[in-house]
Amino acid sequence: MLEEFTFINKEFFWLLLALPLALLWYIFKHKKQTAELKIPSLKGFKVTKSWLPQLKHLLFVLRLIVLALLITALARPQTVDVSTKTKTTRGIDIVMAIDVSASMLAKDLSPNRLEALKKVAADFIKGRPNDRIGLVEYAGESFTKTPITSDKAIVLRSLNSIKYNTTIEGGTAIGMGLATSVNRLKDSKATSKVIILLTDGVNNSGFIDPKIASELAVEFGIKVYTIGLGTNGMALTPIAILPNGSFQYGRSQVEIDEELLKEIANATGGNYFRATNNKKLEEIYSEINKLEKTEIEEFKFYNYQEKYRSLVLLAGILLLLELLLRYTVFRSFV
Repeated sequence: MLEEFTFINKEFFWLLLALPLALLWYIFKHKKQTAELKIPSLKGFKVTKSWLPQLKHLLFVLRLIVLALLITALARPQTVDVSTKTKTTRGIDIVMAIDVSASMLAKDLSPNRLEALKKVAADFIKGRPNDRIGLVEYAGESFTKTPITSDKAIVLRSLNSIKYNTTIEGGTAIGMGLATSVNRLKDSKATSKVIILLTDGVNNSGFIDPKIASELAVEFGIKVYTIGLGTNGMALTPIAILPNGSFQYGRSQVEIDEELLKEIANATGGNYFRATNNKKLEEIYSEINKLEKTEIEEFKFYNYQEKYRSLVLLAGILLLLELLLRYTVFRSFV
């Protein structure tokens, strides 16, 4: 509920400019409105002090207030209660396929590729309140992290928990990641079905060819946006695991199969993007957000309440008070 105070006939407020003119006229003329008697001396007269003559100006003030209230009433003040109801007319089901191979720990993005992705992806999820979203992890094999759901809290918790681990086989199985994502969406009844596939390497694992997986996406009417993540050239990447379990980093060549990612995107009606830094990655997800818009139908209900009646009533009361004072208390002074 949103309450707004509006005036329908605002042009009547121009009449308020007459009030200062009336005040100037009163100041200029009020001395001439009282008869004067000039005598050489007050001796022999009893002089009494009264505060009533000084208060006679109250009558004019009341008259100005009455005029201001009537002008405001003519402007027709209203309160407007606005009720808004939205209805999603075109829902989108989205699966985000995330590469979690060791190379995603490379530090060419800050603090590393995986953490940078998680931050941007979280903002993307928060910006899609009317869509269902699921998560798929893949490295040398793939699995569903979160089935498509409208509960964004669950998706965000799952996304936050994604990290590199040795539970799943090493490597980069792009075909497996894509196929698992297609499997999550193939039975969806949504008008639009989208996969956002992100990788920083080449397909070197898995038993499903990426081209076969993209053909499955086409068969089920699923659009795939592909993102190649990593700088051009050399990047500081894990090259070995030290005895204490931490990674030893060294500079190695970034290798992304851009031709494959472009082919997948083109075949399914999506686009290919290349993210070489944090800012570029944010721009890519922002662009996808614009390309995949959920149609929302919004209904607004207005409840108008006229407020001029109370102003007219108050003006009438003050006018009666002014007339009453004029012809009773201040009768001898006006």
